[in-house]
Amino acid sequence: MKALLSVYDKTGIVEFARQAASAGLELISTGGTHRTLSEEGGLPVKQVAEVTGSPEILEGRVKTLHPIIYAGLLARRDSTEHMAELKSQGIDTIDLVAVNLYPFVETISKPGVTLADALENIDIGGPTMLRAAAKNFPSVAVVVDPADYGWVGEKLTGDGLTIEDRRGLAAKAFDHVSTYDAAVTAYLLEKEGEEGQANGLPQKLTISLNKVAGLRYGENPHQSGALYAPSGELAGMAGARQLHGRELSYNNLMDADAAWRTASDFADATVAVVKHNNACGLASRDDIAQAYLDAYEGDTVSAFGGIVAFNRPVTAAAAEAMEPVFYEVVIAPSYEPAALEILQKKRNLRILVIDKQPESAGYDLRPISGGILVQDPDVMPEDPATWTTATKRAPTDAEMKDLAFAWKAAKHIKSNAIVFAKGLALMGMGAGQPNRVVSVHLSQRSAGDKAKGSVLASDAFFPFADNIELAAEAGITAIVQPGGSIRDDEVIAAADNAGMAMVFTGVRHFRH
Repeated sequence: MKALLSVYDKTGIVEFARQAASAGLELISTGGTHRTLSEEGGLPVKQVAEVTGSPEILEGRVKTLHPIIYAGLLARRDSTEHMAELKSQGIDTIDLVAVNLYPFVETISKPGVTLADALENIDIGGPTMLRAAAKNFPSVAVVVDPADYGWVGEKLTGDGLTIEDRRGLAAKAFDHVSTYDAAVTAYLLEKEGEEGQANGLPQKLTISLNKVAGLRYGENPHQSGALYAPSGELAGMAGARQLHGRELSYNNLMDADAAWRTASDFADATVAVVKHNNACGLASRDDIAQAYLDAYEGDTVSAFGGIVAFNRPVTAAAAEAMEPVFYEVVIAPSYEPAALEILQKKRNLRILVIDKQPESAGYDLRPISGGILVQDPDVMPEDPATWTTATKRAPTDAEMKDLAFAWKAAKHIKSNAIVFAKGLALMGMGAGQPNRVVSVHLSQRSAGDKAKGSVLASDAFFPFADNIELAAEAGITAIVQPGGSIRDDEVIAAADNAGMAMVFTGVRHFRH
């Protein structure tokens, strides 16, 4: 009986090998793993080359790819013919495999990685051994995760592994290999100019996700829910660390992500208050505590039970300002110790730290019946200096600052999105309506008297002039919109009649 150990990550391998040896398994290994076991662990271990009679070649690219290895892995122990053939060829069975793979994902995540570096870190022998061992799991135990060394080692030296244990280890091995292959596939397909690209997106998209955490339920109690993320270091909302509060729910994570995306899209110190995936409060200020106060004043009714995101460290003053209001979640890059002390007095408040953004925005995926819609994320550089003034009057400098703020805010609000803003703060908004004029009505109702002197942003063009007339009645002084309607002339004329300034961006920001 033999155990083949060949791991890139040497964590725990010496102790595991010692347990395997205690269970009567003869150890065989390769390269660096052999050195670790023999020199650091002082264990008797053979080189694979001694077993196969063939040296490692091509700088180690070929070492385990040999019939003696795979016959020992794949032979069915319940087959008289298989076992007789092994005996006639002088081949022993291999009954335990511990393998983990070259760090492909870690390699391609490094800045400036070359194609040659990436290709060199595509493991060939490791996945092949894992697949062979996992295929024959009734007879071969396969371990891919160092976290499993402990319990597997205990069972090896005890009553042995059950068939259920072996099946679970095999499934984990196949999952590991499929995830690895998916990462390689995604890397090669996303290269610009590669065959198989269509409209900037790959012809085939392989997605592999690991379960990060189970959730109490999904959007509703009768739905199961969990958080999944790509393999590798967790980032973005999936990698946020919880410092305090009750367990996060599916809806908490959805809204926290919307809040963080909104606040972090602004360069200035900004606070977003989000309810049901839409910002009901938003403000940019020099002082983060004042930004919170002005964001909260945007809609004090809707803020109750909402999510608050800060794009700057939370100060004690900001925490004190939040104290009177019930919130579900607060998320920020960091917290002053005094701020944490204040916030942790709220027993049910979930406090999150988000300290690493994903290396790339990735794809935007939306499920539909029988398939998934895929698009690039709505991320692009925008310069208000490139916007065109459509009306007789150009915006003032103050209006232009508010228009830029409102335009960025509208990108994060569900279509049809209308935003009223003044003094770099959200005054009112309308979202998710079947027609744009209703969103204008809702923004006006939400803003109330604060609408007067505000600017308006619309995520898409105005199809009719009635939107402009209603905005004028509310006291709007300037508008930013993409332009491009067949009735642009009527819309512009309505703005001119009201003395408004209107600029066209040429870009639409629908968010369904």
